Amino acid sequence: MKKKFAWSKLYLVVFFVLLYIPIFYLVFYSFNAGGNMNSFTGFTFEHYQAVFEDTRLIIIVLNTFMLAFLSALLATIIGTFGAMGIYYTKRRRTRNALLSFNNILMVSPDVIIGASFLIFFTLVGSVVKSFQLGFTSVLLSHVAFSIPIVVLMVLPKLQEMNDSMVDAARDLGANNFQVLRHIILPFLTPGIIAGYFMAFTYSLDDFAVTFFVTGNGFSTLSVEIYSRARQGISLEINALSTLVFLFSMVLVVGYYFISKENRKRPGKGRRKGMEVPEIR
Repeated sequence: MKKKFAWSKLYLVVFFVLLYIPIFYLVFYSFNAGGNMNSFTGFTFEHYQAVFEDTRLIIIVLNTFMLAFLSALLATIIGTFGAMGIYYTKRRRTRNALLSFNNILMVSPDVIIGASFLIFFTLVGSVVKSFQLGFTSVLLSHVAFSIPIVVLMVLPKLQEMNDSMVDAARDLGANNFQVLRHIILPFLTPGIIAGYFMAFTYSLDDFAVTFFVTGNGFSTLSVEIYSRARQGISLEINALSTLVFLFSMVLVVGYYFISKENRKRPGKGRRKGMEVPEIR
């Protein structure tokens, strides 16, 4: 048993080292005073200074985060009610079909999804002359590919929920809105938060779909980094990528504490999932 445990620990160490070495390599050279990644010649913050002095890049970063926040919010709202719609579908065959359609979008290649959206928005633009590729097309695309993620995050919580709580609330005279507000949504909160964070991160780092549907007047961080990387290696890209990585770590830590707090709330001396909140 001790040998197995030792080998499993060694495997985990090697696994995480292989994952994080490229990231630390990128972070390390973001402080390089030289202009390349061949050798470390000295410590400097000039590449970070260049990032904050680049007005166009700052605007792109703000647009990217605004897009991610907004698309994640819309996808979470639609995906949560979509998950409830799938779960409460009475016919099993219909429910399985809806879930299959949702899962197909999860496994479809991003290139296919991006090309499909490009064709669709081109048709829309031919009908509605004022419609052009830009923020709206990217936002709609991100909402669309984020909805299946939210559905898959919320559905397990629905399956864990004790349906007797809903029946008890109805017996006490609660209407559909009260049941949704006081019973279903509070129980689904951990899944909803997880879905939002997943949708946010998917939107933040998406490249393939965004590359197809973005216009000349709008760009996101991933597309901008790609276009700059094609022009040659710049340690400004390293600095920018490091800042995004640190922000992602802050999100992960924030999500950990939020989910930990939500796990502490239910129960309070009673069995989890069996308490019925007071309905007013």
